[in-house]
Amino acid sequence: MAFTEYQVIGRHLPTEAEPTPKLFRMRIFAANEVIAKSRFWYFLRKLNKVKKASGEIVSVNAISEKKPLKIKNFGIWLRYDSRSGTHNMYKEFRELSRNAAVKSLYQDMAARHRARFRSIHILRVVEIEKTEDIRRPYIKQLITPKLRFPLPHRVETRSKGVFSAKRPSTF
Repeated sequence: MAFTEYQVIGRHLPTEAEPTPKLFRMRIFAANEVIAKSRFWYFLRKLNKVKKASGEIVSVNAISEKKPLKIKNFGIWLRYDSRSGTHNMYKEFRELSRNAAVKSLYQDMAARHRARFRSIHILRVVEIEKTEDIRRPYIKQLITPKLRFPLPHRVETRSKGVFSAKRPSTF
């Protein structure tokens, strides 16, 4: 499932007591706009005393990546419900975009912790600019300068025929 980052802005419906209610803005990762709005009301109901019946959505915008061809490191803070309780977590990913990093996060959480989409709450997604700020060793190993991935033990593709007098040298 491909994720898109949406900026959803909503508020409580205007009343005579409060003609200009406070606006609430959230950045939500969802498959489509409908799910983004639904998640917005889910979180707003938990955080503030505003529900869908007594509120309105002012705007929904899809947020695009500024530099989609540059490889970036992302730190993601999340909270998820496991079978035994609720846990806070920080994970790092090396991806091209925030959407790709969040997709990797959901795949990783499903694989390692059997956590579903509904039980994962993304608290914050940050691009890590400085290499000193990277905490996880599996991301640190990829930021070394002039990193190479040699392919040893290669067999030559061009052969002299079906049968050869000598064994191929692979070293």
